[in-house]
Amino acid sequence: MASHGVTRTVRTRTEEQRLQDLEKIKKYRHLEIQIRTQVATGTYTLDLFELTTKLLRQNPEYYTIWNIRRRCLISCRLSGAADQTASAAQDGTSDTKNQDSDSQVLQSEIAFTMPLLLEFPKCYWIWNFRQWLLAQAIQRLPLPVARKIWETELGLVSKMLNKDQRNYHAWGYRRLVVVQLESSELDGKSMAEDEFAYTTKMIRQSLSNFSAWHNRSQLIPKVLEQRGADDKARAAFLGEELDLVRDALNVGPEDQSLWYYHQFLVSQIVGDGNKPSITPALTVDEKITYLKHEIDEIKDLLEDYDNIKWIYEALSEYTVALERLQRTDSNGAEAGDLQVFLSKLRTLDPMRTGRWNDVEQLAS
Repeated sequence: MASHGVTRTVRTRTEEQRLQDLEKIKKYRHLEIQIRTQVATGTYTLDLFELTTKLLRQNPEYYTIWNIRRRCLISCRLSGAADQTASAAQDGTSDTKNQDSDSQVLQSEIAFTMPLLLEFPKCYWIWNFRQWLLAQAIQRLPLPVARKIWETELGLVSKMLNKDQRNYHAWGYRRLVVVQLESSELDGKSMAEDEFAYTTKMIRQSLSNFSAWHNRSQLIPKVLEQRGADDKARAAFLGEELDLVRDALNVGPEDQSLWYYHQFLVSQIVGDGNKPSITPALTVDEKITYLKHEIDEIKDLLEDYDNIKWIYEALSEYTVALERLQRTDSNGAEAGDLQVFLSKLRTLDPMRTGRWNDVEQLAS
């Protein structure tokens, strides 16, 4: 079995290794009992904090231990309650020494999670804990210091995505960090253009980056709104995006992520009812022209790639959409093409024959 193209291997153990593993398990269980025993007393001390450090280095997936670590930080490492610290800052009576201490603690905790994140980049609980630490920075530290910490975090996420461009945990976390950097809490401004450019960079590095394409689709409405794009500018923008994904499809028509983005753009042309569109002012005739052009471009792919399911799926979907826009019955040329596409899909993807039958029925 492979994940992202990397084949998984089964590890075989010698008897000596098996005994070593049993000893590790014994020590791990003893450590867990120590933590649970102390937590039962309701005291969150530095000793307990150190025990969580030992256990999390062995098993960062143990989310209960992360929660215990939070309580230890609040009880014995950070200065007072977060809301009290924020109130003191507003009154001008905040203790600079406490803020410096909190900054050091938070930075130390962020550093603690770094090697864990490198080893376990898709562990939810490490990402969640870092998010909590960053939230504490906003509540406890002066704005310039807190913003610097969040900006550093964005740089870290960029490095993580350079290492694994399709790490959806990191992409989701990046969106969270950007939203916070844009917020009034950090005296922020929109980063939509910068993030849109970032998706372009990541897509050019890897056309298969589904998360980058998805992020791009989410940014487009905000980018166009902030540009103050009129109908002409929006149409030009749509043309550029179609050219971008079409060029990618010419290189890798078997790539599902490319087809999803192309389908997104076509949905913006056709319109799907309640959702806003990139080009809301298109007339029906203009939509038909766009759709016919995309269908013709995709048909050209069949000259070199006649056994790729995604091509026929797109052609069948767009043909149905075209018939609806033209309000034609199922006896036209498009209907004949649709039968060919669906027949091919039944051959290439027989597991979804019921779906292709439904498409045929809906089109009739």
